[in-house]
Amino acid sequence: MSSPAPGNATFRDYLELTKPRLSLLSVLTAVVGYLAARPPSNPLKFTLVVVGTSLAAGGVAALNQWLEHDTDARMKRTAERPIPAGKVATGSAFVLGTLMCIAALFLLFAKVNSLAALFTLLTIASYLGWYTPWKRWSRWSTEVGAIAGAFPPLIGWSAGEGRVSALGWILFGVLLFWQIPHFMAVAWTHRHDYSAVDFPMLPPGDPLGRRAAAWSLVNTVALVLVSLLPMILGYATRAYGAAAALAGIWFWWRALSFLRSDDRDGSARKLFFASILYLPIVLGALVADRMMHF
Repeated sequence: MSSPAPGNATFRDYLELTKPRLSLLSVLTAVVGYLAARPPSNPLKFTLVVVGTSLAAGGVAALNQWLEHDTDARMKRTAERPIPAGKVATGSAFVLGTLMCIAALFLLFAKVNSLAALFTLLTIASYLGWYTPWKRWSRWSTEVGAIAGAFPPLIGWSAGEGRVSALGWILFGVLLFWQIPHFMAVAWTHRHDYSAVDFPMLPPGDPLGRRAAAWSLVNTVALVLVSLLPMILGYATRAYGAAAALAGIWFWWRALSFLRSDDRDGSARKLFFASILYLPIVLGALVADRMMHF
C-alpha cells in the first residue's frame, strides 16, 4: 500500500505532527504551575495559558519532526511519522510549526505577561536550538532536553503570579530530575533504533545498561529529595509530603530494580510505566494540597 501524497495530508496527519500526547504533558505541567501559584480566579487568563502552551508545544513538536525527518525515517519507532511516511511535506511542517510558535509567543506576551512569554521562548529555543542538534553529537542531549522540558511549569507559575518564587523553581527541579529516569527507560528500550542513526545517547553506548540504570537511580534519588522540599519549606502540608514520599519510594524501587535486574528490558518497561504514574500523583497531590490548605 503506497503512502499518500503530501498534498493530500489530512487533519489527522497534521495533528499527529504536533505530537499531541507529548504536547499534553507540557500543557498539563504549565497548568500545574499556574494552579500551584494560587492566582485569583481568572478563567480568561487560565484559558489563554492553556491555548498558548498548547500552540507552543505543538509548534515545537512539528519543527522537531521537520528537523529530524531524515533520522526519523531510519528508525522503526518513528518511520511512520507524518513526514517520513510521506503524508506531510517538509515545507508544510515548517510553516505550521513556525506559525504555531509565533502565535503562542504573541498570545502570551500580549494577553498574559512578558515573563510567561519569555519562559515559552526559552522552551522553544532550548528544545529546537540546543536539544535537537545535540542528539546527533552529544552524550548529554538527554539532560539538555530535560532542561527544556522543565520550563512549562515556570510558564504557568509566572502567568499566575507575575514572577517565579521558590516553589516554582522546585517544580522546575521535579520536572528536570523526573525526565532522566523516564527517558533512560525509553532510550534503553529503543537503544537499537538510536544506534541505527548513531545518536550518542547513554543507553546505546552502554551494552550492559548499568551506566544508564545507575544514572536513572541517581536522578530518582534527587527527584525524591526535591519533591519533599514543598513540605520541608512550608509550601505544602504533611499530607502532600506523605503522598510524595510514598510515590517516591515506589519510583526509587523501580529505578533500583532497573539497576539490579537481570531482565534489563523488563525492568526498563516497569520503570517507564512507574514514571508515567508518578508524575500525576505527585503534581496532583501538590495542587490539591495548595488549593485546600493555603
